[in-house]
Amino acid sequence: MRSYLKQAPVTATVIAFCALTWAATAIQSHSLTASYYGSSLAYDWTLWGPDFEAAPLTALSAGFMHIDLGHLAVNMFLLLLVGREIEQALGGALYACVYLLSLLGASAAMLGMDYQTPTVGASGAIYALLALLVGLYNSRGMDLRAPIVLVVANVAYTFLMSGVSLWGHLGGLFTGVILAFFVFNSRRGVRWTGVFTVFLALSFFLGLQAGFWG
Repeated sequence: MRSYLKQAPVTATVIAFCALTWAATAIQSHSLTASYYGSSLAYDWTLWGPDFEAAPLTALSAGFMHIDLGHLAVNMFLLLLVGREIEQALGGALYACVYLLSLLGASAAMLGMDYQTPTVGASGAIYALLALLVGLYNSRGMDLRAPIVLVVANVAYTFLMSGVSLWGHLGGLFTGVILAFFVFNSRRGVRWTGVFTVFLALSFFLGLQAGFWG
């Protein structure tokens, strides 16, 4: 674990923070199996279209909240699996920005396409990382079959399973595809310009949803 902290401190921090938020909901709800229900923190951090104007920060906070221990465990396992490789390739600062933008992209898709459905979970950002993993392998001239199979399997899961955030997953995946065009460029200026452009686009859309622009 100490080695992982050194190799991927941002990923480790995200995992720790998600675990802490789950623990807080478990304490509030007095339940390990249904921690989301009965927790005011869980409610306050949930992304839900009708409440978004009053709580715009849920575009980020929802990505650190999980329904139960199983939901948390699955997402954190995938983040552990994929996050370190992406973080080592991009560096901590760029990776942190990419991760947060991925959360915003997933939230934007939910607000635009599934406004009435409340959602929580890190999976939107994780789907973005899956797309970025394909981009990373491509930039290094590596065999793309393994990351593509991983993406296809997860997308299939999204469509086949009920109770899954379809638009959150697809929004995260699409955000990852867009970011991959920029962040694996050899020129630092292109990488950061791309990230800033995506940030502006998402901020404008989310600002519209929150009523910031009238």
